[in-house]
Amino acid sequence: MKSVHRISLIFGGARSGKSAFAEQLASKFSEGKQEVLYLATAKAGDAEMQERIAHHRARRPAHWSTLEQSLELGAFIMAHSRADNIILVDCLTVWLSNLLFSEATDFPEVGRITPPAQFAVQRQALLDALIQAPGQIILVSNEVGMGIVPMGAVSRWFVDEAGRLNQVVAAAADNVVWVAAGLPLYFKGQPC
Repeated sequence: MKSVHRISLIFGGARSGKSAFAEQLASKFSEGKQEVLYLATAKAGDAEMQERIAHHRARRPAHWSTLEQSLELGAFIMAHSRADNIILVDCLTVWLSNLLFSEATDFPEVGRITPPAQFAVQRQALLDALIQAPGQIILVSNEVGMGIVPMGAVSRWFVDEAGRLNQVVAAAADNVVWVAAGLPLYFKGQPC
């Protein structure tokens, strides 16, 4: 019998193949019987992002539903997760960036960064949803902390918070996969 991973975290660097792997995993899990709901966190703010979004859309099966939610990820998961569906969230680090810049705030180049008040609320709502949601959830995230330490305070805050978010989601997940050069390495759980 195929093992079921209710929460899967797929992470890796930029253009590592993590999104494609997550999509393959969702297809495998669904076997054409379960609905896959693709939750996109990116906003098409410029031509480059529009191109990235179009690339992702072209790769996904046409019968998957795609919805966008840039801030209230936990509430979205709770509203749409069912025992008979799969939600694929792409991606947590874009969502984290959306939260950080959700208010018109000028962050200092040096010193302490104070995130918007909704940051803590939305982060906790996501973690609560991962525990409470009845369906399968696949989350894609970037690993951004393996390079040089960024110079700006807001960049350092982002790298730190992305690392903390990946850690807490990995702890809640029963399947954690690192993808590099399109190849998966299972840190937690086993291949399906």
